Amino acid sequence: MKRLLVVPLIVAAALVLLAGPALAAITTTITPANAPSGTHLQSGAIGCTVGAGLSVNCTTFQLAGVGNTNAVVLLSADYSATVDCRNHGGQVVESHTTDFTATSSATATSSKNGRLTVPAQSVSPASVGQVCPNPNWTPLIRGGTLVLDSFRYTLTFNNFTGAYITITGP
Repeated sequence: MKRLLVVPLIVAAALVLLAGPALAAITTTITPANAPSGTHLQSGAIGCTVGAGLSVNCTTFQLAGVGNTNAVVLLSADYSATVDCRNHGGQVVESHTTDFTATSSATATSSKNGRLTVPAQSVSPASVGQVCPNPNWTPLIRGGTLVLDSFRYTLTFNNFTGAYITITGP
């Protein structure tokens, strides 16, 4: 009888352990108070995904009912990795673990009929930036060390204090 109870418990525990990484969810919040009255999704889908190589890709979509109000779109992703700094001779002269941020932004301009087409936004860890102490050295992310710590996407209408759309993950 005990064996009959142990097997389902082992299976359930394995499912919980395997589902752990999947629980790191992407959360989308829409705050109507931070948009012109009547703002609604006209076409497309609002969302972001984490792609190959830990790039973050956010979709294009169209909002209607915005009047003549423009908006700013910002995507920011925080990464950590071990970075090797190579000199012009190809030698690794310094390695260190570092945090860095990749960003992308755009202004979405309201067109006729109170519509706002929001452009797609993407960032990737390829834009490590200058993390080496010598600007003549080339930073290279060491294989297997890259981690996407978090990302944040916001769409904020002009003359509003908070974001209308906020997407965070993972």
